[in-house]
Amino acid sequence: MGDVSFQLNEDQLALQKWIHDFCENVIRPAAGEWDEREEFPWPIVEEAAKIGLYGMDFMAQIMMGDETGLTMPVATEELFWGDAGIGLAIMGSGLAAAGILGNGTPEQVMEWVPQCYGTPDKVQLGAFCVSEPDAGSDVSSLRTKAVYDEAKDEWVLNGTKAWITNGGIADIHVVVATVDPELRGRGQASFVVPPNTPGLSMGQKYSKLGIRASHTSEVVLDDVRVPGSCLLGGKDKLDEKLARAREALANPGKVRSGKQPAMATFEATRPAVGAQAIGIARAAYEYALQYATERVAFGKPIVMHQGIGFMLADMATEIDAARLLVWRAAWLSRNGTYKNAEGSMSKLKAGRTAVWVTERAIQILGGYGYVKEYPVERWHRDAKIYDIFEGTEQIQQLVIARAISGMRVE
Repeated sequence: MGDVSFQLNEDQLALQKWIHDFCENVIRPAAGEWDEREEFPWPIVEEAAKIGLYGMDFMAQIMMGDETGLTMPVATEELFWGDAGIGLAIMGSGLAAAGILGNGTPEQVMEWVPQCYGTPDKVQLGAFCVSEPDAGSDVSSLRTKAVYDEAKDEWVLNGTKAWITNGGIADIHVVVATVDPELRGRGQASFVVPPNTPGLSMGQKYSKLGIRASHTSEVVLDDVRVPGSCLLGGKDKLDEKLARAREALANPGKVRSGKQPAMATFEATRPAVGAQAIGIARAAYEYALQYATERVAFGKPIVMHQGIGFMLADMATEIDAARLLVWRAAWLSRNGTYKNAEGSMSKLKAGRTAVWVTERAIQILGGYGYVKEYPVERWHRDAKIYDIFEGTEQIQQLVIARAISGMRVE
């Protein structure tokens, strides 16, 4: 385990500036338009792919070979400082890739992760499909089923997924499904659904409060057949896991049955999601600070009025506190392991901070903060989702409570 240091190295600083420049010159000027259109920003993602900001190589650069674990949150914060909806359009395929990396064999990783991104000349997308209309926070209640057809060595998937980033428009869908309902969360597995597989279609496309440039929809699976090789981890590993789960069910408290595939993915991505929220918060804080130094009321810049100055001081403090929690979680995920649900702590704090800071930014701008001519109202709309997706605020509290108490808090 390496020594803890939050001093960014030269490569990380160069990456941060490179992303910042792209955001400032390409993403920010277009952010309002794509928010209004509520469409996937293909031209911007394609431009990001051409310069190397979208693709497997970029994800490998920020996820692997970094002992500090900080490259991912640094890059993510900067991208979402640009815009959350477009940032999620660029980063959304990473969740599918993480699902493959976390549950697949080396051969499956090599085959499917590149197809989540495609090439600069032919951009492709990935989608990670977990949530359902009746199963969001309660992942153990998934109704999407996977049945094995032994004669054909195929799995047959049926069900409906909800709130799926890139759902229906992705080339690669990673689907978490139940193979043994009696085992609930321990009876689930992850499957890759290849491009153009019959039976997979896009259901309702959601019109959202925020992150509107990111495509979110239902994914409908109607007798979707995938080869046995599309079961992430393979059949032997699944059979072993199911056997342990059945033994654990028969001997509660004595046998460990392994992690749920969805939870394994979310644990790995929570610091990065927290970094997204910090990027939004920082954008709103910086804008409000500049406005407060230029806006004059009662004969002086409003930042000199204690009511405004103290708000900005609290905003800066909360952002730094949230960032340090995210960086600690990112470092721990690379150099050891979470002991008290540090990943959930970072996501919880960052989400709350983004919502509060963006709301304060609106307050500082007053009436200007409430109109679409200024970007802070969009940042506030974008921020709210960070109290909800990839584990709600209350689910993070539940995870933390269980970790610090060692008890199954309900």
